[in-house]
Amino acid sequence: MNPTFKAADDRPGVTVIDLIENRQFPLQTSTQIDPQQIGTDSFHFPVDTAVEFITDQLVLPYVVPTCVRDQHGEMLLETEHYAYETLPENVYLLELTAPIKLYVCVRSEITIASSDDRLAFDFGSPIHVQLGARSLHEKPAATVKSTADPTDLACAVSTFGSALKTTTCERSLPSFRGHPPRLELADQLHVPDEIESPDTGITIVAPPDRNAIYATSSLAYYLGATVVTGENPRIETDAGFEYKMGESSEEFESSIERTLQHVFFLDTVTRTEGIYDIDFHERKQIEAHITLPFEELYDRTIAEQLAIYLSIPFDTTEEFRPTWQLVTYVTPNPRNAKALPFLANDLSLIQTAHQTAQSTEGPSAPSADIAAFVRSSTRSKDSDREETDETNHLCDGVNSYVSPPKTDTFETAWLGEGTPIGANKLLPSAFENGLNHSPRDASDAIDITIVCNDQQMAAEYNESTDGLYGNRDELPFDVTIHRNLSIDSLRQVFATDTDFLHYIGHVDGEAFICSDGELDSRTLTQVGVDTFLLNGCESYQHGLQLIKNGSVGGIVTHSVVENQDAIAVGQLIARLLNSGFTLRSAVNLARTHRFVGNQYGVVGDGGITVAQSGGGVANRCHIDSVEEDRYELRISTYHSQHGIGALYIPYIPSVSKHFLAGTELPPFTLSRDTLKRFLQLEEIPVEFDDRFYWSSDDFFSFL
Repeated sequence: MNPTFKAADDRPGVTVIDLIENRQFPLQTSTQIDPQQIGTDSFHFPVDTAVEFITDQLVLPYVVPTCVRDQHGEMLLETEHYAYETLPENVYLLELTAPIKLYVCVRSEITIASSDDRLAFDFGSPIHVQLGARSLHEKPAATVKSTADPTDLACAVSTFGSALKTTTCERSLPSFRGHPPRLELADQLHVPDEIESPDTGITIVAPPDRNAIYATSSLAYYLGATVVTGENPRIETDAGFEYKMGESSEEFESSIERTLQHVFFLDTVTRTEGIYDIDFHERKQIEAHITLPFEELYDRTIAEQLAIYLSIPFDTTEEFRPTWQLVTYVTPNPRNAKALPFLANDLSLIQTAHQTAQSTEGPSAPSADIAAFVRSSTRSKDSDREETDETNHLCDGVNSYVSPPKTDTFETAWLGEGTPIGANKLLPSAFENGLNHSPRDASDAIDITIVCNDQQMAAEYNESTDGLYGNRDELPFDVTIHRNLSIDSLRQVFATDTDFLHYIGHVDGEAFICSDGELDSRTLTQVGVDTFLLNGCESYQHGLQLIKNGSVGGIVTHSVVENQDAIAVGQLIARLLNSGFTLRSAVNLARTHRFVGNQYGVVGDGGITVAQSGGGVANRCHIDSVEEDRYELRISTYHSQHGIGALYIPYIPSVSKHFLAGTELPPFTLSRDTLKRFLQLEEIPVEFDDRFYWSSDDFFSFL
């Protein structure tokens, strides 16, 4: 479904809505408008749908990075916060990096003015304005079938690059990467004729081992490379370049990971010589350590760029690279191959899970993490059951906990048998559920359903409509609250289509406790809930059942959580989700601020977001007082909801450069007034003098 345009009812303007991604963005006009559907040929860049209307002004609710281009797509200038630009009459294309990618095409003079909380385009007189939108939601274009044989899997993974929208370094931007084709297991290899992999001249020679093929998936996708099995693992190009990837499986996987991060980072720097000519912080940093002719490098082929990049030691770029979004530990089970396109789409680092799992059973002692977790858990025997295959049933597996290694990535996932502690339990069926998601046409608001089946925990949602899930002009919520539901009523709530369900109440074994008895989660054959937070004791198995029957991802508990702790964690997670953090990152942050957060986990696709970040990139900040009326601000950015490679610019008067999302920005020393304006822009988590707050808290009223 393409983005839609809706004329505003309560004010002049138009709202662009992407129902699949739960994203929307309002644009205000000076008078009421009547948007009319038009073709998309005039936008130079690809757009899914477009409208035309007459107005003399467009006003955005907050500042977004904007590139002003001529009618051929060449960049003329870039605007940011506190900008004031006047342009003579001409044909202009305005590229707006909003939660939905927008393009505005006009023939007019333009005055561009921005402040803390608005960005305005003034055309001087009423003109025809063409507005185009492109959804960043991508679906696989085809399905590849493969056997579990490493040689066939290598051929299947070689098709992933067919989804790239370009083989230039702009593919380091999320919007230039499409979704790799689906992968299904079959009796023989079959690649549909419509799949055309790019001819990049790059080949990855991997060991003839299923684990090794899994590990190559993201790099093969990003490079548009062909994967083959053979001896002497290496990357080679058709120009004769070779790069050895280590002899052992551990060395090979490590080389794959470092190569992906190294090449990706250098692409983000090189792309500043192309259609995104911006002031880029990371470029200035790396240019102090290496000498590369970036202008010339930009015009080289992907294979030539790769050879030059790999001539630079990995250590040179390590301190400047972004924190990677995700590492996934994958067991060698053949059925896990089905998840590879989705992991590659996230550019996940993929590591073999052998010898990383530890169980509470057997002769070996459990790790300290698992031992501490088990000591604090009081799980019933019935609740210790695990989904170990994709045959849509659960089987017994008592105390099969696993503890993935600690990593330097934002998020960690586990794809295989066992209950991971501190990591996202991935299920391939969850990815498929996400692709099969059917958006609702009736509402342009995000549907939030809150169920409180325990009056003693009512405090968790008392502020829901104004605090936990507060409306924003650019993203309204439709919040429905239920209390003390019966079995039949709760069953109906689970069956009803909703974007997010926040469940508060008790769980006993396999059942939700209701006003008239217990609802067995195994009887929920119809589930319309997309994502969820099940804030009840021992809700892990219930979460698996919801994924099995149609949900995409959710947050669950592994053990008993006391009411007051559950209330505190539930409120914290809800506000983090409201601020644009993924399910995984929300739980990870909750763990850092509440010890009991260790009892919470994620099942299904933990990389999805419930709401969009107000600034496009989720972030948190740390503030220290340095002297009277002066403060040091440190901002830690996460990756955008659309993937790794996005840019971030803090709306601070003294800052005009862009930063790569996923990095911690250099510290800024701000006055009291400047800091106050920054904190008022959007709600973000804040550590002030080592205590946790929200930027909207009354605590900051002293500023």
